[in-house]
Amino acid sequence: MADRTPSLTVDELRALVAGGEIDTVVLAFTDMQGRLQGKRFAARFFLDEVWDHGTEGCNYLLAVDADMNTVDGFAMSSWDKGYGDFAIHGDPATLRRVPWHPGTAMITADLAWHDGSPVQPSPRQVLKRQLERLAERGWTAYAGTELEFMVFNDTYEDAWSGGYRGLTPANQYNVDYSVLGTGRVEPLLRRIRNEMGAAGMTVESAKGECNLGQHEIAFRYADALTTCDHHSVYKTGAKEIAAQEGRAVTFMAKYDEREGNSCHIHLSLRDEDGRPVFADDGAEHGMSATMRHFLAGQLAALRELTLLYAPNINSYKRFRAGSFAPTAAAWGMDNRTCALRVVGHGHSLRLENRLPGGDVNPYLAVAGMIAAGLHGVENKLELPAPETGNAYKGDAEHVPATLREAAVLWHGSALARGAFGEEVVRHYLNMATVEQEAYDTAVTDWERFRSFERM
Repeated sequence: MADRTPSLTVDELRALVAGGEIDTVVLAFTDMQGRLQGKRFAARFFLDEVWDHGTEGCNYLLAVDADMNTVDGFAMSSWDKGYGDFAIHGDPATLRRVPWHPGTAMITADLAWHDGSPVQPSPRQVLKRQLERLAERGWTAYAGTELEFMVFNDTYEDAWSGGYRGLTPANQYNVDYSVLGTGRVEPLLRRIRNEMGAAGMTVESAKGECNLGQHEIAFRYADALTTCDHHSVYKTGAKEIAAQEGRAVTFMAKYDEREGNSCHIHLSLRDEDGRPVFADDGAEHGMSATMRHFLAGQLAALRELTLLYAPNINSYKRFRAGSFAPTAAAWGMDNRTCALRVVGHGHSLRLENRLPGGDVNPYLAVAGMIAAGLHGVENKLELPAPETGNAYKGDAEHVPATLREAAVLWHGSALARGAFGEEVVRHYLNMATVEQEAYDTAVTDWERFRSFERM
């Protein structure tokens, strides 16, 4: 089983609070949009009252759009139900320092109803249910997420006030793997790396990427739940550190017409003795029969679970030929033109899902990958031949091209209902519907430029 030892124990926290080093504790959970929501507590009050008993928060926090507007269609929370509370309980294994805020610690929370039952559509709970399904087979999932972001030499406030137009990227040209390019923003990258390390994450590296001002900081893989917890804390922390430095970073999937921000997700399984489930050195491509079935499940479910990998209107702008974002529901050995890429060998053999962008909710995406894999294993699905050439020009099925298409596939998915339950399927279908309807009523700059005078 995975080692979920906290980077800060409660006894250490008590000592730091008593010594005046820690005065604030953030209790936070990840919402549908992948954002941290919660409260900041006076540290002594947190230890005396919240550590054992938790706190409450309005249940609309899992039933709003990206602008935090209350919207119709969510069964758990509405005007008719009075917008009550759910309980928020910290997971002791997630207690950590928050080095980018003085005197601050943080703990990641789970959500429950007042009878103690879990809030099923909560992203962390969606993932935990799939991890339980793996545990029934004696398996543990390990994951790594590779988040790309763009850095701008503008504050968030200036970007907002200017309508996000005319922003100055931190690099003026492609700095993919450029040491000079990362050196230009090293003070910011160094702060993020070092302070995430001090928050309990294992930082591997930083590198430049293709778009202007685009970079990636990589972290060592961990058990799937820890990786997703780290992902959420890192994403918020990187924005907060950038703001402190007078800069802005964005993880949006497609900021402009150049390369988008990806979030490739790597996944592997281990058994109860810590042995790799995917590896078989004597088999073709070194893949065990279990891995072949698991990967076949990814392919079979990719289109109908795309909503979990690409949750927003903007997510689908990435899927363009030749963009290093996939368009084909195909797999290949170390082939970056495919949606699913197999990399590593032996103990490190794993699959990489290249569909998600920087806007992905990691809990939902990893849960989707596990559900798809178990579908393949349970049904002993056969893996087709790998794509050895350019998958953009192949004949594989196209990944959904729009949120609308992905929502229809999700709604019709018996696999999704079987794996996640009706409540979860309806909840996230409504999220997509709300987002689509908001977009359908919006008038864009593109339309004004094309139509104001010339139409």
